[in-house]
Amino acid sequence: MPDSSPPIYLDNAATSFPKPPEVGETMHRLIQEISLSPGRSAHRFSLAAGRVIFGARERIADFFGCPDSSRVVFTSNVTEALNVGIFGLLAPGDEVLTTGMEHNSVMRPLRYLEKTRGISLTILPTSPTGGIDPDDIPNHLNKKTRLIIINHVSNVTGAMADLAAIGKRKGGALLMVDAAQSAGVFPLDMEAFGIDFLAFTGHKGLFGPTGTGGFLLRQGLMLPPLTMGGTGSNSELEEQPQMMPDCFESGTPNTLGIGGLAAGLEFIKKTGRETIRLHEERLAGLLLEGLSRIPGVTVHGPPAGTDRGSAVSLTMGGKSVADLAFLLDRHYGIMARAGLHCAPAAHRSISTFPQGTLRLSPGFFNTEAEIQAVLAALDRINSEA
Repeated sequence: MPDSSPPIYLDNAATSFPKPPEVGETMHRLIQEISLSPGRSAHRFSLAAGRVIFGARERIADFFGCPDSSRVVFTSNVTEALNVGIFGLLAPGDEVLTTGMEHNSVMRPLRYLEKTRGISLTILPTSPTGGIDPDDIPNHLNKKTRLIIINHVSNVTGAMADLAAIGKRKGGALLMVDAAQSAGVFPLDMEAFGIDFLAFTGHKGLFGPTGTGGFLLRQGLMLPPLTMGGTGSNSELEEQPQMMPDCFESGTPNTLGIGGLAAGLEFIKKTGRETIRLHEERLAGLLLEGLSRIPGVTVHGPPAGTDRGSAVSLTMGGKSVADLAFLLDRHYGIMARAGLHCAPAAHRSISTFPQGTLRLSPGFFNTEAEIQAVLAALDRINSEA
């Protein structure tokens, strides 16, 4: 790769890059101006940090259609948020309905609880592209079904679940949504979709820094916290406070990261979520169209023109996907991800286990010219012996 060639980043499904300038500017300003320890003192720095947290909480609640911002809980990432929900909501004998497209952030806690709490797990069948049929859900529900866990958009194939239809078919079960790949790009409304627990991460489509995420809990629903400790409230008690969101937010919060996340949300508001979605959709469409013209390439996921995320997974003849990723990076300056993407269940569902796929995931800051460069690189690699 010539030194003058700028790198092309196509791993936005892992972490979006670059971030909007205002995210870094906000974080730089905060770390220079205040102590970032909210709720622990009554001095001006502590109060200013508290306002940062509260402002971000309000933005998140509004963004996801939650009428009460106290139902927003910040965690270090979506994995922690999902663990809080899964361990808190499930008891021995409960049954869980989920899909074959889930990330290990869901599957590993569920498999652990199968062994330790005796929960029962039903995996919904998926199409070859990773989609599920909402009409199939009532066929698997019974009185013991406590929880339905749905990955809104697959991090492997980009397949998108119809949450509105699923919410209408959940019966007496609770609906937990993993919005790691969809938050910031697709509309998500807790009340409209009947979502009881919504888990999100800050560092992907919300344009925030790593180390940020959280969940929203439907009004009237409670569960035990995963960790306990200092919250800055009810300090006279040696028992964990019961009020939201304090009961889930022990320890000094990531004020710096949450401030950056709030700046990312403000960027989305200013730019327009639909503008972001349409741009990513156009890039994914160009990628899919171009890949269809390269002999030996198989795309594993929904076709262009369908409701899908921007992540595109492919295999190329008998070539190793790890070798493909290495060649793209070393010789063309193109950063992609190869392997199982922490979702072995998804790869079993689409018959790409154990090798996995090469995943190309364009984001809002990618360009059409970059997509054409990626296609040209893959075409050249494919033609080489």
